[in-house]
Amino acid sequence: MQLPSLIEIPNGQKVFPTFSDAEMQGRLACLRKAMAANDIDAVVMTSYHNINYFSDFVYCKFGRDYGLVVTQDRFTTVTANIDGGQPWRRNRLGDNIVYTDWQKDNFFKAVKQLCEGRRRVGVEFDHLTLQNQQKFLAALGEVELVDIGMPTMQMRMIKSAEEIALIRQGARVADVGGVAVRDAITAGVPEYEVALAGQAAMVREIAKTYPNSELMDTWVWFQSGINTDGAHNPVTSRRVQPGDILSLNTFPMISGYYTALERTLFCEHASDEHLRLWEANCEVHRRGQELIKPGVRCCDIAHELNDIFAKHDLLQYRTFGYGHSFGTLSHYYGREAGLELREDIETVLEPNMVVSMEPMIMVPEGRPGAGGYREHDILVVNEHGAENITGFPYGPEHNIIK
Repeated sequence: MQLPSLIEIPNGQKVFPTFSDAEMQGRLACLRKAMAANDIDAVVMTSYHNINYFSDFVYCKFGRDYGLVVTQDRFTTVTANIDGGQPWRRNRLGDNIVYTDWQKDNFFKAVKQLCEGRRRVGVEFDHLTLQNQQKFLAALGEVELVDIGMPTMQMRMIKSAEEIALIRQGARVADVGGVAVRDAITAGVPEYEVALAGQAAMVREIAKTYPNSELMDTWVWFQSGINTDGAHNPVTSRRVQPGDILSLNTFPMISGYYTALERTLFCEHASDEHLRLWEANCEVHRRGQELIKPGVRCCDIAHELNDIFAKHDLLQYRTFGYGHSFGTLSHYYGREAGLELREDIETVLEPNMVVSMEPMIMVPEGRPGAGGYREHDILVVNEHGAENITGFPYGPEHNIIK
């Protein structure tokens, strides 16, 4: 029996989209304009973030390749047979080609079919593996691969009104999760129980706010004691103890759009040195919010905040940059690396950019005030400054849980 390499599965009806057709068509038009300006005949995107941004489809990789092929007259997602008709239902603007597992490298057969005769093809240099680069070249023949990753990142850095509205809702949902986490904290409770309370509250709130959305990837990192030393440390079975430093981290995901709330808390009481360090981090956090405004370079924000930490003799305990862009991103896929508040990023802030302010210091175990201190708010840059859309309070007067 000869089984096909490529098929179509138009199963059911197209789903209710995250964004309007006009919004998605505008993104596509911007991409095609960039293609024309750079003599790019076709684009083959493979990253989670770009496929989601342009097609409203978040794929589940599970060891398979996924793509979005765009030309001036076609717009086609390339997906695995294991996903059935779900990718077709999500792609409202174009077509979907499904590749099967019956033959090796059927994904590249689909790409070849969609790019036939094209000589200058855009790919994401920051996402394409060496193995897949070789397979692209073998499938496409005499083509020139050019980078589309940087231009698309620059497109995504400026948010539309619809994106900002969704991010605003995400920040609200993160606050809902934060309240659930705070209410679940008590001495003796394991980290995972606190995290589950926050996750459940957020999933229910997303389902109520966006009843037609796919509910995937919302999570909580709740850390206690030594586990607070890393911003991305996973949840454990450690039980909260009186006097523990705690990190509340709630992350709602709405259609691939991540938002976040992060707060330092203490269980029942905090030592004098813990309070001193916490207050210093909050001082940086407050000043950082004031610095976010149009016309300011990311690197200049970082340098000024470094001076505050240095004043408190804490700069050596700083662990990462002071913030990053928001949009279609997650803990397992990309973000706009050109819009991070770090010393090596010279991007100038503009209206409709969305960034976090999130200073963190980490004092090693065994020293007074040991632990990780982190606050995190989301700000929308506007014509005159920035609007903070995070509502959960921070600092010792609010977050010593008794």
